[in-house]
Amino acid sequence: MALHANQTRALSFDSIAAQYAATRPGYPPALFDAVEELAGRRLAGADVLDCGAGTGIATRLLRERGARVVAMEPGAGMAAELRRAGPKVPLVRGEGNRLPFAAGSFDVIAYAQAWHWTDPTRSVPEALRVLRPHGVLALWWNQADIRVPWVAAEEDRLAPFTRGFPTTVAELFAPFAVRVDTREITWSRRITVEEHIRNLATHSHFVVMDPAERAELLGANRTVLARLFPDGELDEPYRCGLTVVRPATAQA
Repeated sequence: MALHANQTRALSFDSIAAQYAATRPGYPPALFDAVEELAGRRLAGADVLDCGAGTGIATRLLRERGARVVAMEPGAGMAAELRRAGPKVPLVRGEGNRLPFAAGSFDVIAYAQAWHWTDPTRSVPEALRVLRPHGVLALWWNQADIRVPWVAAEEDRLAPFTRGFPTTVAELFAPFAVRVDTREITWSRRITVEEHIRNLATHSHFVVMDPAERAELLGANRTVLARLFPDGELDEPYRCGLTVVRPATAQA
């Protein structure tokens, strides 16, 4: 979100908010099924805080499941894009290390591709404060599935400019009185090579890169992919890692 990780990177998305909204992947229905199973409740009718909501990708999907969602986003550009796409969504400017909400406000606090921007020594106690007694904290990330050969080769080409995330972050919660469950959902989407390149360009390490260097690196990658996928389309595979956290005192 903004304080624990490099702040320049954390807020770099503001400059490419529209491209982010247009090219970043969503999340499969199976992810939200898993959230409901591990939370022990349906999302329909739940009060959900979507932290680091960005352009509202997860916000919209949570609302489609029937959740009452409040979006929270620190970046002005991302928040403006969220507001443009979802003018009726309650939107609060804030960050996870200091939640601007009263204790016991939400049934679910969600972080989609955003938990790594927080300081867990602050964001975990804040989440536990703002959750209701039987509430859960749900964190998830899409990451490229490097078990697929062309993805592994791409990762090698782009290293050290790519940064993956762990399948789970369960170890971060060891200091806290919580119970942690994890799941992994594999899925893919069919897109064009150009859409894939534009998606890559929205990741923070590329956003903050020198423009000429970024264009050269992504251009070389485009050339390789064009040879691999001469029809101009590919299946972009993901592993979506989910971590669901609840207070140890809560009943399952």
